[in-house]
Amino acid sequence: MRTMEADICVIGAGSGGLTVASGAAQMGAKVVLIEANEMGGDCLNFGCVPSKALIATARHAHAMRSGGIYGIAPVEPEVDFAAVHDHIHGVIAAIAPVDSQERFEGMGCTVIRAHARFVSEREVEAGDTRIRARRIVLATGSRPAVPPVEGLTDGPYLTNETLFDLKELPEHLLIIGGGNIGCEMAQAFRRLGARVTVIEGGTPLAKDDPENAELVLETMKGEGVSFVTGHHADKVEWTEGGVTVRTGAGTYSGSHLLVAAGRAPALDDLGLEAAGIERDKKGLKVDDTLQTTNRRVYAVGDAAGGMQFTHLAGYHGSTLIRRLLFGLPVKAKTSHMPWATYTSPELAQCGLTEKEAREAHGDAVEVVTSTYSENDRAEAERRTEGRVKVMVVGGRPVGASIVGESAGDLIALWSLAISAKLKMSQISGMVAPYPTLSELNKRAAGAYFSPRLFDNPNVKRVVRAVQRILP
Repeated sequence: MRTMEADICVIGAGSGGLTVASGAAQMGAKVVLIEANEMGGDCLNFGCVPSKALIATARHAHAMRSGGIYGIAPVEPEVDFAAVHDHIHGVIAAIAPVDSQERFEGMGCTVIRAHARFVSEREVEAGDTRIRARRIVLATGSRPAVPPVEGLTDGPYLTNETLFDLKELPEHLLIIGGGNIGCEMAQAFRRLGARVTVIEGGTPLAKDDPENAELVLETMKGEGVSFVTGHHADKVEWTEGGVTVRTGAGTYSGSHLLVAAGRAPALDDLGLEAAGIERDKKGLKVDDTLQTTNRRVYAVGDAAGGMQFTHLAGYHGSTLIRRLLFGLPVKAKTSHMPWATYTSPELAQCGLTEKEAREAHGDAVEVVTSTYSENDRAEAERRTEGRVKVMVVGGRPVGASIVGESAGDLIALWSLAISAKLKMSQISGMVAPYPTLSELNKRAAGAYFSPRLFDNPNVKRVVRAVQRILP
């Protein structure tokens, strides 16, 4: 077995690991990057990228059916699902070079394609190589969580890791899980022509603002997606022609079954005990600097046991670089972390929801809104369903909830505002091009000041006095 010394050893070539590896290598550190599976991790190969490619296809299919309002005769699209499969994998292939082994080797990284395992507090074995590193970063990501449902593992259930290999459209797709992944895929497959039933033991899209989530769910139901809520899947039975799921609300049969019941950190068989690294059900135990119980080992992204977003892993990676390379004190925060569900309409959140804000700040919370129906661009495109809701404390936003067209893009401004501790006056002072949906954010900021200006008798008295003085 060969041995190798490194300043930084990164285990996992997803968003977080690649961020650390690229930054560290390009700034002169000796970096070893270890990945047993596909470069780019879950997001590129099985998650964000293929799912959004599928959603784009479904959007085009839906547009063909819904053009009547624009004066375009609706037609039923002919879906070639084998071509849809090729489109999805073509998108993956187009992005893959950015995350490729060759690119990272060109940056100066030593890339090892093997499973990594700790053999001591600072040594890792991968393939025929033992790496002794000053610092080690665990960026192993997560895998689909498979609930302990009787009979589930007896048949060919789908997860996000296998869903995008389908070359034939399911006749009737059953989905266990009504979170963001379950709802995104439910709407996409329904728009492509499949029957879809979502089975959710609790409330679908429960992490988001309930009013906003309800608008999404009602839209999906209007498009033909069926929901079974408040009842867990109790038993799965496989037949030659498909699958049946039994619940407390009844029995549901379909041709395919997708499990979208959350994700679990991928931490198995890493030899964590040998390195003195502790974990719990959520992931590795880390402090706010992302350091594990081994002072030489850090964790980023899903492995760190918090929010599970690609952009969070990238943020973790960029934050950690400052500590690993320069020894600077850093803390990873989530108060400004946005997320989005790419249904139609889209659903986005940053910071505190209204409920969370009221629990944290009580009567000090002011909620301001702007609606898509008041936006000229939304009206022109007939996308008037939706709202921007901002929670404000002491003149500064502490959270924003958006539902509507391009909500995932619009939420970015509020992440900046919360991160930089901007005031609503600064948001109100920006100029948005007309006509764009970005005016919705400015209008929400303006709504914070409207009652202070227009409903204030003192302001009116001052204005009248000034008018008498001015020439």
